[in-house]
Amino acid sequence: MSFPLLTATAALPAIGAVATAAVPAARRTAAKWLALLFSLATLVLAGIALARFEPGGDRFQLTESHAWIEDFGVRYELGVDGIGVALMALTALLIPFVILAGWHDADPLETNSSRWRPTQGFFALILMVEAMVILSFEATDVFLFYILFEAMLIPMYFLIGGFGDRAHTGSDENAAAQRSYAAVKFLLYNLVGGLVMLAAVIGLYVVAGSFSLSEIAEARANGTFSMATSTERWLFLGFFFAFAVKAPLWPLHTWLPNAMGEATAPVAVLITAVVDKVGTFAMLRFCLQLFPEASKWATPVILVLALISIVYGALLAVGQRDIKRLIAYASISHFGFIILGIFAMTSQGQSGATLYMVNHGISTAALMLVAGFLISRRGSRLIADYGGVQKVAPVLAGTFLIGGLATLSLPGLAPFVSEFLVLVGAFAAYPAVGIIATTGIVLAAIYVLVLYQRTMTGPVKAEVQGMADLKARELVVVVPLIALLLFLGVYPKPLTDIVNPAVRHTMSDVQKKDPQPEVEAAK
Repeated sequence: MSFPLLTATAALPAIGAVATAAVPAARRTAAKWLALLFSLATLVLAGIALARFEPGGDRFQLTESHAWIEDFGVRYELGVDGIGVALMALTALLIPFVILAGWHDADPLETNSSRWRPTQGFFALILMVEAMVILSFEATDVFLFYILFEAMLIPMYFLIGGFGDRAHTGSDENAAAQRSYAAVKFLLYNLVGGLVMLAAVIGLYVVAGSFSLSEIAEARANGTFSMATSTERWLFLGFFFAFAVKAPLWPLHTWLPNAMGEATAPVAVLITAVVDKVGTFAMLRFCLQLFPEASKWATPVILVLALISIVYGALLAVGQRDIKRLIAYASISHFGFIILGIFAMTSQGQSGATLYMVNHGISTAALMLVAGFLISRRGSRLIADYGGVQKVAPVLAGTFLIGGLATLSLPGLAPFVSEFLVLVGAFAAYPAVGIIATTGIVLAAIYVLVLYQRTMTGPVKAEVQGMADLKARELVVVVPLIALLLFLGVYPKPLTDIVNPAVRHTMSDVQKKDPQPEVEAAK
């Protein structure tokens, strides 16, 4: 039997989580290095999987299939298409930077040595999230995916509620209450979505007799399986509701600003750049593949919700006074673009949506992590508490600017390619939708440039007068992310070559073809 590469890629961070948690309490530094080494080893395995993936080959590759709960037809089935392998590689890439950026976030509080922040637990939870997210991108059994979809909520709950941002106003008790509120809200929203999905998963098994994507697709191709229209629509709504909460899509988005605001900057990256991608990925993997007719039926409403997310998220970002909440609302707007691209049902839109998932992960990680470095120096998340930072910390200000320009999709940086393809795909199928969506670009320029102006330019405030510039560890975090933004902005072909074949399969699932441009006959 060939080496189970996909299992190993997900199992390695899980083993690392256990090993990190088992490090003696006094060996905090050893726990950090152990977690970093396991994350780097996982990145190597993900890179091998990416290298072994053949874009022109079978739809699902590196497959594994083993009996699991035979009485209920549940199998341990794994496989990746171009979309899954790209997001798996993104996750493995970001986790080492998350660990490095959060190197001191769980150290004991210096102001009160009796208060212990379990460093080992912090890094073990990060690795456990990585393991579950990677396995969710690989799962081709619906029940297996559901278990991972729900299980990843547990470590995320503890990361948000137990390791909150130290930069806060008010008493420690008030800060703890805010963290607890954000963590509970995150858990309840996503748990409700998961319970609705569970009902739909059970319904799918009742009508299909299997949880396996490959078996259901084969039965549908052979004409031995079909769903009544009403049944397919109800099941679609159950799956989509859960994915829309995770994504997050308006009006199910309100947990995200609280969670990102109260979490540490690395955990905020984990939320929006890693975990939330499971929701949009699942829309492509499960909604469109399992329920093609229902997906087309729901498209008009979903496009409206996506447009609201784009404009609403951007407008609220413009009015934010908190740096991290501004980035959170910007992410809501960006997820609106991703969902717009998916349900535009064009190859350009879906390719753009997949690229957006990858590029948004990189750009948001860059911006949020630099913002975290900034906040840790000043001890405040409020925009008004900054000013003139570029004069005392020019490298920090410069990297912050590049992350911000990537967020507004400046040409030459990776998100521009994604946003351009999404808008082209939307214009081709729904011109009015494409026109409205472009307002998100204008608003993005406003909130990013105003943020930079208020924090980095102008007179140097007394509180930032002695602010230190980025240190070596922080540069190791930021520089590779910026290099990737530049490389994929100028040369996205390596990523599009992997993604496009998977998009063609998805377009075939929903039996859609790209609209042909109308060309007037020559007179």
